[in-house]
Amino acid sequence: MPGEKFECEIQARFRDINVGGHVDNVEAVRVIDEARIQFFMFAPVADDGSQGLLCHKPAGIVDLMGAQRVDYHSEMRFVPYAPFLVRIWVCHIGRTSFTVATEMRTAADHPPALVAESTFVFWDRSTGAAWPMDDQVRADLERFLGPGVDLRR
Repeated sequence: MPGEKFECEIQARFRDINVGGHVDNVEAVRVIDEARIQFFMFAPVADDGSQGLLCHKPAGIVDLMGAQRVDYHSEMRFVPYAPFLVRIWVCHIGRTSFTVATEMRTAADHPPALVAESTFVFWDRSTGAAWPMDDQVRADLERFLGPGVDLRR
């Protein structure tokens, strides 16, 4: 059974548009990064009232991006006052890393204009090595576990 998904809206900005008149690929990655930060740090997703998917990560442990793959499926044009709709969930959990799947839409009734998978490694700054996640962090991630997105191969 698929887990929960986090959804948010990220407001489009004029600076997101490139000389071709559509959302620049770098700015599209900024949008999904902003949504991921909301999910990891601020979203009301924990049952105990804590905020953010990674709220139970111990002090001194950081999450570093190890890899990111983005596929663009359709042109994204700037529409004033129309936010990007982003949906994120966990699609893989390893021993020291996890991967999140992301879909970005320009409207609720549109298919994803962008899909991505981003892998993060937990890093212990005090030891300078990957941190094997504890049971609480793993349980928090498992709550949002589902299938990956369809990336072009």
